[in-house]
Amino acid sequence: MTVSEGTATTTDSVGPVVPDPRILLYPRIRKSPFFWASRRHGVAMYSVYNHTYHPRHYGDPVAEYWALLEGVTLWDTGVERQIEITGPDAFEFTNMLIPRDLSKCAVGQCKYVFITGEDGGILNDPVLLRLGENHFWLSLADSDILLWARGVALHSGMDVTIREADVGPVQVQGPLSAEVMAAVFGPEVLDIGYYRLAEYTLDDMEVVVSRTGYSAEVGFEIYVKNASRDGVRLWETIWAAGEPYGMRVIGPCHMRRIEAGILSHGCDITVDTNPFEVGMGYDWMVNLDQEADFIGKEALIRIKAEGVSRRLAGITIGGPPLGTFNDGSMIESFPVWRGAERVGHVTSACHSPRLEQNIGYAMVPMELSETGTELEVETPAGVVQAVVVPKPFVDPTKDTPKQDLSDGAASDGAASDGAGAGGSASPISG
Repeated sequence: MTVSEGTATTTDSVGPVVPDPRILLYPRIRKSPFFWASRRHGVAMYSVYNHTYHPRHYGDPVAEYWALLEGVTLWDTGVERQIEITGPDAFEFTNMLIPRDLSKCAVGQCKYVFITGEDGGILNDPVLLRLGENHFWLSLADSDILLWARGVALHSGMDVTIREADVGPVQVQGPLSAEVMAAVFGPEVLDIGYYRLAEYTLDDMEVVVSRTGYSAEVGFEIYVKNASRDGVRLWETIWAAGEPYGMRVIGPCHMRRIEAGILSHGCDITVDTNPFEVGMGYDWMVNLDQEADFIGKEALIRIKAEGVSRRLAGITIGGPPLGTFNDGSMIESFPVWRGAERVGHVTSACHSPRLEQNIGYAMVPMELSETGTELEVETPAGVVQAVVVPKPFVDPTKDTPKQDLSDGAASDGAASDGAGAGGSASPISG
């Protein structure tokens, strides 16, 4: 076994290793519609997501975690590019891209979906918003689905228009998010059900509000149309409404999403994994009985029949605290060992402040994915013990994000000791 280098600067025969290299800001990489607004709050670290600068944290990810659990937070998630599909055949075409049955998605509803390739691999896991009978947005995780969808459309013979809409979302998340949203949009915004949407005009800005988010807490996303023009103005409007409630600007909180069982495309799910391997092969998520012949259906029928040889498991990990995942503490996947044999890898891991232990996901052989299985994980601190446990780690029934807000009791059950949600979520990932 080999142990990864730690966080300290090291020197080899080439020269010193800079432990925290800067990221270059220049014209070639895209900026979100909220770039200049979120930057004013003191972004400490960016990554690049969908070819766009994305704020990862503002200096103290642990403080951001507690702000999310105890108050209200604002996120620049303009990197969630909206692929808009319209035209007479938009329903049929969109239904062909995903394993979920869109006939069960009403206008005004959102769905967490996979976009699968011909081999059943997961190309992306967006939130789908149905704005009309033949009007859809795919709110993307990090991959070039615009090119994929246009390529599929080119040879489909269907009458569809596919474009990247000038739309950008922000997320308002946390137990006080309902109060802030009501201050901006009026109390009727609290009537929006979980994974539902409504359209508003706000000071001449056209927006779509959905009851979704990547936090597993009570939360909303606000999608502003004409985002290149109105993005900063929307940000300033939300921030002004949130300040009296102690709003804090944060990056996507990976500690919270790992607790919640929320997966990250590019880490936990990739084009080389399928829904059954990542534990999301539910009949409603991968509907193999539907009439629609979606891309990857034949492969997924075969995979389900044959079974999979590996599975993404929840694990607790020993040793010193691992960090927050969005702080550069996990540069590569951690090897998983069973004795002298390498058997898998940890895809995401962090130290959970409230659980006071290291947690994560590991892709391991099926026979090693059962609860209670003991493994070893190679971390930057060395090889430590690990145990397979159920996931999500917190609130497996998603009671917190699904709670009824229409009675005004928005923060009930969502305090710092409250739980989050597992499974579907908005796709901002690592």
